Amino acid sequence: MNTTSQANGRKGPARVVFDRVTKRYGTSTTAAVDQISLDFPAGKLVTLLGPSGCGKTTTLRMIAGLEMATSGRILIGDEDVTHLPATARDVSMVFQSYALFPHMSVLENVSYGLKMSGHAKGEIASRVRDVLKQLGLENLSARYPNELSGGQQQRVAVARAIVLEPRVLLFDEPLSNLDAKLRRYVRQEIRDLQQALGLTVVYVTHDQEEALAVSDIVVVMNNATIAQQGTPRELHDRPLTRFVADFIGGANVLPCEIVSTQGEHATIRLGELSLHTNNCTGGTALRHVAVRPNRVALMPTGSPGTLDAMIQKATYVGEQMEYTVQTALGDLFVTSHDTDHPKTAGDKVAIGFGQGDVVLLGD
Repeated sequence: MNTTSQANGRKGPARVVFDRVTKRYGTSTTAAVDQISLDFPAGKLVTLLGPSGCGKTTTLRMIAGLEMATSGRILIGDEDVTHLPATARDVSMVFQSYALFPHMSVLENVSYGLKMSGHAKGEIASRVRDVLKQLGLENLSARYPNELSGGQQQRVAVARAIVLEPRVLLFDEPLSNLDAKLRRYVRQEIRDLQQALGLTVVYVTHDQEEALAVSDIVVVMNNATIAQQGTPRELHDRPLTRFVADFIGGANVLPCEIVSTQGEHATIRLGELSLHTNNCTGGTALRHVAVRPNRVALMPTGSPGTLDAMIQKATYVGEQMEYTVQTALGDLFVTSHDTDHPKTAGDKVAIGFGQGDVVLLGD
């Protein structure tokens, strides 16, 4: 049963802390999660993002108490829950499959957890009514899961979770069963709900666009460790490694030479171009830079401060053009919103980069 706060009978959203947490299965020497430390602020939506097998779902399940940490500590609020069962953690989880009871109506599905927790009938009716209204489900309360669309089933799963008033709400790949248009709609619903209620949400996905759209903080995981964490804009615009640059937004990664440094600023040589960049750490002469496809400027040949190039492929995808461009640095993927004057394969062009478009990576 959920406990109460002094003000309104309920505890508020909780901070979640991972302190050097490792998870191994059985006698395996390979860690599913390896010595990770994280701090999920109360009332924020934090997304665990990464490819399959990186450890993000295992991390989520350790918060839920569905997996136990091999070593390290997990705190929810001020309480050490490392060894507590799932039923004692005051969290709710929305599963990828929704996990609705097919023989129960929407009303019965949403009420189930409260009934099992021993709440009074009047309180159950009041809380369920409020949640159904909040999620636009009040007119669907008598329907069964097989009578609902995918988006409606998703909302029922969310309603069943939040009616318990958890201190932490967990989402495991919640949009993977929806089509592209519905995914955009439902992800915004989840974000709006989280912000309106001030919930602490931990959200797992492998879809970088989805992560950038819903999150306050994104934690990128790779090979059971944390590759980088930060705001969506920080990760997109300032990736620290080749993996993050490629995984978030599919950046072009190009070799460069550091000519000189001054503090965090560096002068680099990129082919025949000399450019300035920030966030320089370390003194390695040969490094790599990341350039987003939309930050590569296609210009007329002979333009000053550019490199000669040729269009290899041109593809119209509705809102933009996508180009494969051959350069002395290698092939680049470039996007352009100029669909009225498209380039064609074989066109000779020049490519240029604006201030701040080239990001030096830590390799």
